Amino acid sequence: MTELHGPGRARHRRKKTALVAGVPLALAAAAAMAYGTAFGVFGADAQPKAAAAPAPAWADDTADGFASVEAHGQKGTYGGRGGRTVTVRTLADLEKYATAAEPYVIVVAAAIPVDPKGKEIRVASDKTIVGAGASGEIVGGGFFLGRGVHNVIIRNLTIRDSYAGVWNDKDHDFDAIQMDGAHHVWIDHNDLRHMADGLIDSRKDTTNVTVSWNRLSRNNKTFGIGWTENTTADLTVHHNWFRETEQRNPSTDNVAHAHLYNNYLQDDPGTDITSSYGNYARGRTKMVLENSYFKGVDNPVIKDATAALVQRGNVFSGTSGRNESGGTAFDPKRHYRYTLDRAADLPGILKAGAGPRKDIGTTNGTQAVRATTLTVAKDGSGQYRSVQRAVDAVPAGNTAPVVIRIAPGTYRETVKVPSNKPHVTLQGTGGSRKDTLIVEGHASGMTKPGGGTYGTGGSATVAVEADDFTARNLSLANDFDEARNQQLDGQQAVALRTAADRVRLDDLIVSGDQDTLLLDTAAKDRTGRVYLTDSYVIGNTDFVFGRATAVVDRSVLTLKKRWNGTSAGYVTAPSTPAGRKGFLITRSTIDGDVSAGSFHLGRPWHAGGDASLDPQTIVRDSTLGAPIKKSPWTDMGGFSWKDDRFAEYKNKGPGAGGPGADRPHLSDAQAADFETADWLGGWKPAD
Repeated sequence: MTELHGPGRARHRRKKTALVAGVPLALAAAAAMAYGTAFGVFGADAQPKAAAAPAPAWADDTADGFASVEAHGQKGTYGGRGGRTVTVRTLADLEKYATAAEPYVIVVAAAIPVDPKGKEIRVASDKTIVGAGASGEIVGGGFFLGRGVHNVIIRNLTIRDSYAGVWNDKDHDFDAIQMDGAHHVWIDHNDLRHMADGLIDSRKDTTNVTVSWNRLSRNNKTFGIGWTENTTADLTVHHNWFRETEQRNPSTDNVAHAHLYNNYLQDDPGTDITSSYGNYARGRTKMVLENSYFKGVDNPVIKDATAALVQRGNVFSGTSGRNESGGTAFDPKRHYRYTLDRAADLPGILKAGAGPRKDIGTTNGTQAVRATTLTVAKDGSGQYRSVQRAVDAVPAGNTAPVVIRIAPGTYRETVKVPSNKPHVTLQGTGGSRKDTLIVEGHASGMTKPGGGTYGTGGSATVAVEADDFTARNLSLANDFDEARNQQLDGQQAVALRTAADRVRLDDLIVSGDQDTLLLDTAAKDRTGRVYLTDSYVIGNTDFVFGRATAVVDRSVLTLKKRWNGTSAGYVTAPSTPAGRKGFLITRSTIDGDVSAGSFHLGRPWHAGGDASLDPQTIVRDSTLGAPIKKSPWTDMGGFSWKDDRFAEYKNKGPGAGGPGADRPHLSDAQAADFETADWLGGWKPAD
């Protein structure tokens, strides 16, 4: 940014992991990771590697929760990954591949009627059965996983309508998914409804199961777990939307570890289905129930005298009857990592995100997506030694996903993803985002090779100009030394610049001083949506800036001192065009090791003196540390912040404050239109 500060020129200078403000950028290079099989090769420069057939991008997804835990000789749940991908539209083809001995990724690309009604299709081990967008349906039947069946993913399907006309049906055991003695199963992003018996039955010591992001509705016996005298099963149930389901939501009997979190149980008044109970811990079950939302449910949480049930962080709205807890259960974090959403946010999150998604199993809603994987490693064990060389290998006009997997290490280089290379993912492969660092030290006023200066945008270590870009599990830094370069006219030093639409940034550390993160668009009249989650952004002056429509969610904005040890700065400097949305910071933390009352939340950047701009920053549902000023907004370049769009909503912490003339707050009614889904405008980035 080249804005002046008063009379003088500007001298401005991280399924997830729990976030701690002030994380240092001491990123030691780990030993480079060796890759076995390369999934795809572009260009003559690529080093020769053994190549296997490319797999669909979503087929590389693996389960979280207990399905991810190594047990019974199985290292997590990855389904048919590595096997052939086949597309089926008939029951005969579905059964042929589901029962095969070898691994398959089976894409269901039609509504498949099951005959006879209620038949449960047998599924063998090492299978992914996935619906093609919203088109994959199993109508009038379901799936059966028998004893010993393992490593199965059932995903993105609608399974419905085996209902035989009797509500409490004792004669028709027609389930959507029944498991008898299986292990390592992931049931994800499905729509399960209106079956004669259970939507999900996990029986007879079935274990290492994760059930996530499903819609379960219009059913009596929804989700039963148990049918055993043993207490050995481990299950995770998270981010599911139970609506108009009477019982077993779920019922867990003799389960060693039942971890239920971030589920939304909804019973609407005046309908023909009334809940009898919500979550039930029976027998010798040990259950942990966290951050779930119960709306209108009778007897929302119940337990037997022999069960242990620990509750924390749940919301109960309009519920009645039994709501119980007691005993000692277990610590889920001793088994796997997970991140909790706020219970109060679940209705919006799950209405938007649960059930089948268009971006799983399809390209443009019809064909299975095939991804190419390129590998980068400093020691030569990958196809490329530099990240930019891998980007260069992506063909212009690329239409399919390309995943660039980057081994741990420090890559001192600049990386640019040009606009004609969309659908690129940069993915660090280390155990932590700190393991893989891309860093350079250019600043705006530095002379670049060939003459001239870099300028603010040109100083970026990583520049993204291509739509549908993703970066994960990485550190991106600009380590320009401001203290040693005080003579330089132009000290803005960008770590990451985006100028594209549908940019997904997840599990990153983005570090610099002045102008760390430039969230821009390709042109003033172009849309540029960015969704940044579970990350750290570190800086001191205008360190989140630009004209993009951007959401910063579940992240930490870490404030740092300036080059001379003083504390002063500005978190955001939006330059939003009129009629568009600017920056939304939600469910995040803004804090750092700086003086109290020394930082503004933002100021309006009217780039180039453009009075037509209408800058916007909204900070809501976040924790503000003591460094935030009591009057958190300020003017910039002769433009008053009060003429633009700056507001807060339900923040907390020592830096938060009540509404006033210098601290506008949204009303509850206004806040309903200032949520993540409003910002992303129909784009639903993958989790």
